[in-house]
Amino acid sequence: MDAILVVNAGSSSLKFQIFGVADGRLSRSIRGQMDGIGTRPRLFAGTAAGETLIERSFEPAAVKDLPAAIAETRTWLQSLGGFTLRAIGHRVVHGGPDYAKPILIDHDILDRLATFQELAPLHQPNNLAPIRLAMEINPDVPQVACFDTAFHRGHAPHTDCYALPRDYYEHGVRRYGFHGLSYEYIAERLAEVAPDVARGRVIVAHLGSGASMCALKDGRSVETTMGFTALDGLPMGTRPGQMDPGVVLYLIEHKGMSAGEVTDLLYRSSGLKGLSGISADMRDLLESEDPRAAFAIDHFVHRCALSAGLLSAALGGLDAFVFTAGVGENSAPIRARIAERLGWLGAELDPAANAAGATLISAPSSKVALHVLPTDEELMIARHTLALIARS
Repeated sequence: MDAILVVNAGSSSLKFQIFGVADGRLSRSIRGQMDGIGTRPRLFAGTAAGETLIERSFEPAAVKDLPAAIAETRTWLQSLGGFTLRAIGHRVVHGGPDYAKPILIDHDILDRLATFQELAPLHQPNNLAPIRLAMEINPDVPQVACFDTAFHRGHAPHTDCYALPRDYYEHGVRRYGFHGLSYEYIAERLAEVAPDVARGRVIVAHLGSGASMCALKDGRSVETTMGFTALDGLPMGTRPGQMDPGVVLYLIEHKGMSAGEVTDLLYRSSGLKGLSGISADMRDLLESEDPRAAFAIDHFVHRCALSAGLLSAALGGLDAFVFTAGVGENSAPIRARIAERLGWLGAELDPAANAAGATLISAPSSKVALHVLPTDEELMIARHTLALIARS
């Protein structure tokens, strides 16, 4: 069977999916991941029907880093047989000012993408590592980079600039936005579920370990909460979200912190983890009786509500609000608290539908439709990859 492999590599996990290709159509065949890299490595994979194909744990030293995880995963994938690999699609977080759509990767493009690593230090190096390895092992297999920034590239320039001298914008210092593959999928899915709503003014909340919101008008991004890097906007698992840049100056000038120490603080020790002192995982915080956990949740909900107001202003009103990603899809309490803060916009929650995890969780009398839609970034990557290799 002809197949496309989709790879989504992170700092502590390597997610992958295999899509069969027949008559120009995709069918999900296998999904899996290597998680707990360097701590409690585990390789798990199953079929689209839910059958487990492998569930294996490793000693931490055996899978101590991403290259080791790639090697173990590749060995298992090669043992499957029955697939003819036509292409590999990759999620690449930052496309910088150069790349506004998926692109076939060569060595020059890979080197250019590496220059954006400082703008996404938790993601970009790991996104590029499996591409380099695949180029060495299977140089004849096309590889496609799909960018999280691409979906937002149609914004008006005055919305994406910072109030800095113009030269900085020309050199790439601008607001890019992220989670674009997720928002692109939700825009398409909402058009299937609620076409009338999808043509209107919609906010999508991608709430997970990384979190952001996007304002959609007629299915296109017009504004988003993340900016130059993935630190901006909403508070996240370990990242602070919107913050006065003067704080960074203070930490460097008055606390004597190095740039590396500030980077580590902002990317790895802030957000829900920093506020609570307990965990970066919303599930742990919701289960905890520690008042610091409640404090972190209060802050998260408050900032989500503020961002919803900002994006509603960008849209000139609001017709629908969509929850997606790990927290958005699975946490009824967080959805309820955010929906309550949207009451001034006319949103009214149906508590029973919310508790049941229904697709539509707004009350019949609500002026704003409230939806819960699972995202599927890997499917978007597979679609883009198939379309690109079909044209090449």
